[in-house]
Amino acid sequence: MAYRKLGRDNKHRRAMLANLTKDVINNESIKTTETRAKEVRKFVDKMITYGKDGSVGARRRALAFLHNDKKTVDKIFNDLAVRYAKREGGYTRILKLDERRGDDALVVILELVEGDAK
Repeated sequence: MAYRKLGRDNKHRRAMLANLTKDVINNESIKTTETRAKEVRKFVDKMITYGKDGSVGARRRALAFLHNDKKTVDKIFNDLAVRYAKREGGYTRILKLDERRGDDALVVILELVEGDAK
C-alpha cells in the first residue's frame, strides 16, 4: 500500500495518524491540511469497517492502532457501526476551504457523512 510520508519518521507519522483518526471519530469533524486528510481518511474508514465486523479480533486491531483508547473504540463499535450498517464504504467527506497563510497549504474539513447511503 502506498502512503504519504508527511515529512515525519515512521513512529511520529503513525502516532499522528492515530491521533487524527481518534479526533475524527470523537469529534466527527476536523480541520487539517488536504494531504493529511487524504491519508487519515483511509484509517477512519478502516476503523469503521472493523466496527461493522464486530469480532473480538477486529476490536483488538482497532485498540492496537488507536493506542488502547477504549472510549473511542466503544464509539466505533456501538455508535458508528450501527449508523453505517447499510453503507458499504465512503464514511468521510473532504470539504476544501482555503490556503493557509504561512505556507499556502490547502486547508480542508474532514468529516463523517450522514448514516444512510444514497
